Amino acid sequence: MHPDDDIDQKLTPGQPASLSADDTSSEGVMGRHRAVPTPRRGIRAVLASTPVRVALATGVTCCLGATAVVAARHDDEVPPPPVTEALTDRALAAQEKAASRSLDRSPTPTPASPTASPSAKPSPTPKPKPKKKAPTKPPRPRPVAGLTQAQMDNAKAIVDVGVDMKIPRQGLVIAVATAMQESTLLNYASGVLPESQNYPHQAIGWDHDSVGLFQQRPSSGWGSVRDLMRPAYAARAFYEALLQVPGWQQMSLTLAAQAVQISAFPYAYAQHEDRAGTVVAALT
Repeated sequence: MHPDDDIDQKLTPGQPASLSADDTSSEGVMGRHRAVPTPRRGIRAVLASTPVRVALATGVTCCLGATAVVAARHDDEVPPPPVTEALTDRALAAQEKAASRSLDRSPTPTPASPTASPSAKPSPTPKPKPKKKAPTKPPRPRPVAGLTQAQMDNAKAIVDVGVDMKIPRQGLVIAVATAMQESTLLNYASGVLPESQNYPHQAIGWDHDSVGLFQQRPSSGWGSVRDLMRPAYAARAFYEALLQVPGWQQMSLTLAAQAVQISAFPYAYAQHEDRAGTVVAALT
């Protein structure tokens, strides 16, 4: 009822000043029209007949986003309008829906932490170490001047020692020619010295205790049997003795070789001079 409405504020003559409880329950005064009471059921009937005030406050999430409050008044007050009743029903339905929906909620999955930092640099792959190559033996010299491979190998041993000692080329030719005469460039053991046969050898001789490429005798002070059976040692012993001969470079090959060897056949060395020169040229 609007307070400024003059018609509603005036009482009809002969009408009692107050309405009875029965009149109030059967009809309500609203403005210029009388409202026809609507049958109530369920919670509406309870709200209309309850003598105490009931306040319902419900926070409606999602769609409603508002708060509806319904108050039930005493029998002497005006019943709630239809709009309020509709809001009450929607609030109760939203409350039941929210309660049932909360049971279905599952925890929010947390993102998996990265296994590695994006800024971390991958460890460098170690490079494989290069394999060490096994030392290879120098190629064997190709035989020349009618020599066998074994003879050419012995000639190379003689020349290599002379080069290491810085012996002139003439001295290399003298040494090779002497070995050609004494042992045909083969490493001889001695049948007289059984010990000599315990070392690598290519032939056996019987000329006293002479051994090796130069047929040097241990009894004459050239060295031990073991040492003289090694081609490199025998060649060094020959060069050292040659260097002790005064003016050996001005001598003929025969005289120089004989000064060292003191052989029973001093002129036999000259026949090997040309072939010895060919061998030395092939090895130097």
